[in-house]
Amino acid sequence: MNDSFSLYILLALLGCLLAGILFAWLLYRKTEHLDKRLRYGLFVIRTVAVTVITALLFFPLVRSVSYNLEKPVIVIGQDNSLSVGAIEPNGFNKQQYEKDMQALADKLSEKYEVKVYNFSDSVKSGYDFKNKGQVSNASKFINQLNDELLNRNVGSVILASDGIFNRGGSPLYDLNKLKAPVYTIALGDTIPKKDLMISNVNHNSLVYLDNEFTLEVQVQAFESKGEISRVLVMEGGKKIYDEQIQINSNAFVKNIPIKLKASRLGLQKYTIQLSPLKNEISERNNAQSIFIEVIDARQKILIASAGPHPDIAALKQAISINKHYDLKIALGDDLNVINPKDYSLIILYQFPALQNDGGTFINKVQQSNVPLWYILGAQSNLYAFNKMQSAVNFNGSNNTLQEAFAVANTGFTAFEMSAAFDKQIEGFDPLQAPFGEVRINGTALVALKQRIGKIKTESPQLFFMNAEGKKAGYLIGEGIWRWRLGEAQNDQKSNAFNTLISNAVQYVSAKDDKRKFKVYTAKNTFDENENVPINAVLYNDSYVSVNTPDVSIQIKNEEGKVYNFLFSRTETAYQLDAGMLPAGNYTYTATTNLGGKKHTAQGVFYVNTLVAEYQLTIANHQLLNTMAMQTGGKMYMPQNLSQILKDIEANEQVKTLSYEDRKYEELINFKWVFALIVMLLTLEWFLRKRNGEI
Repeated sequence: MNDSFSLYILLALLGCLLAGILFAWLLYRKTEHLDKRLRYGLFVIRTVAVTVITALLFFPLVRSVSYNLEKPVIVIGQDNSLSVGAIEPNGFNKQQYEKDMQALADKLSEKYEVKVYNFSDSVKSGYDFKNKGQVSNASKFINQLNDELLNRNVGSVILASDGIFNRGGSPLYDLNKLKAPVYTIALGDTIPKKDLMISNVNHNSLVYLDNEFTLEVQVQAFESKGEISRVLVMEGGKKIYDEQIQINSNAFVKNIPIKLKASRLGLQKYTIQLSPLKNEISERNNAQSIFIEVIDARQKILIASAGPHPDIAALKQAISINKHYDLKIALGDDLNVINPKDYSLIILYQFPALQNDGGTFINKVQQSNVPLWYILGAQSNLYAFNKMQSAVNFNGSNNTLQEAFAVANTGFTAFEMSAAFDKQIEGFDPLQAPFGEVRINGTALVALKQRIGKIKTESPQLFFMNAEGKKAGYLIGEGIWRWRLGEAQNDQKSNAFNTLISNAVQYVSAKDDKRKFKVYTAKNTFDENENVPINAVLYNDSYVSVNTPDVSIQIKNEEGKVYNFLFSRTETAYQLDAGMLPAGNYTYTATTNLGGKKHTAQGVFYVNTLVAEYQLTIANHQLLNTMAMQTGGKMYMPQNLSQILKDIEANEQVKTLSYEDRKYEELINFKWVFALIVMLLTLEWFLRKRNGEI
């Protein structure tokens, strides 16, 4: 193909030259009267000018080829984590090691392109031998190299580390992407030292008030056989657990289950401590703090009715399954001593009733802001029902009942109802519903609609509303005991009835957050190497978010040190990055003003001390050797750094690459071609003019 292309160029150039000669011959063939030298000169000028002009037509593009040389890139990565500096083997000279590493980089720079990094929890350029990194993440370092040096001539990677990588997983899986040999420098000490540590704590992040929960603490000890220690658990400066530990081997591991009781609400800090051993290498790994959110999910629920009914028993069985519900049933005159404000939800089962309109109790209910769930049936006093609330009006009579089957509303989203769940609900027996029309004044979330015989209607059977400042639920019809009984008879294990009742109770009893100013952290606990982001949102009287006023925040630690910040505005809210804060307990108070009214929001968060670098003190040289062997490299000890340079120079894979750069440019862009044409034609015109040919 190249030979054909070259022949085409040669023939095209020859054609352009012949065209130029022909044009010049036609112009000057009858000019014998001119001086011979002038005549030949004009002939040559015209030939060259026409040849160049013709070439512009045949060769609009010109190919240029250049060659670029790229030196191999040698990457040096220095582990800057705490474990590298904390554990040094006998005979290790840190100052000499730093000089040797700098000298290695200088010598490599004479022949190669050298890039130096240090890594721990982050990756930075250049050497840093201070070893203050809280964690060691080699995978992050390797992945950054893969991104930065993509399609580059990476000759080799020199990795100086102790092989203790406690974040990001093993780097072995990412090394192959570099396609370069890795030369590892084995730092740290592989000889176990006397040490006692808490290696892990398993726990739930959320527990319920007054419930017992278990911490599973894993204790490890090295070279400490025969020693005795104690494990303590502290809460708020108070000791709540104490147990003695007998260490019976030099490689000691023990899992200790610790049962505690959640006695206080909110985010609680528990500190697990091991009493130190004499002459152990580090006491920093003898303690670890955990944070557990203690919530009170128990809600008091009241079922109020004029008298007993099988439906009440079915409701009781479904609600009582959740141990966080405290259910009470009050019938008839017992309601007179009930205070509605003591409850999170009141289920008015066919109440007010025809025989008992509730009088005093109903007045108390109307004066409270407790969510209500109305269940209407044959005994309901519909007139009293319409009078005590305005969201729903039942226009009908309970003297006549009709059978109404349940049909699931596919557009319902207040809580989850799967297709299988819907199918099971629709297979239940019909409820006995008062005959009449249900008029809804407002927006309702309809979960179930009525089916009369085979006709699906738009009349709601189970629906929910948010009116008069509180939530309310409505069930039109009695006989839900048949739903539970039918489910049991068919041996259906999905418990659709229990799920439906539980979801309805949970939805109606859940309190809406009506605060106009909310400030919250992204999470409750942060590590000391993490930034602390804080969000804020402000609502006006119409509960539309606004961000016009300034929002300030004061963060205070347990020693009383104060940090003051001003939030930045987002599109409709506020955001703050408080940066990295020292380990400890923090409280915050945010303030703003809207419409002349001051709004305040408070909260707490914790910054946890990182102990990952102290939990494993034995260097993992086996991993470093595997990394080197897997990539065709080699592992070296710190005193043999000079050998790395020799091995890299002897490696035939580490070589300079030559890249051919081909470019096509339009000939019309070369200004010198036009200058040549203009110069030739001008010279020809001048000579012809001088000799009377024009």
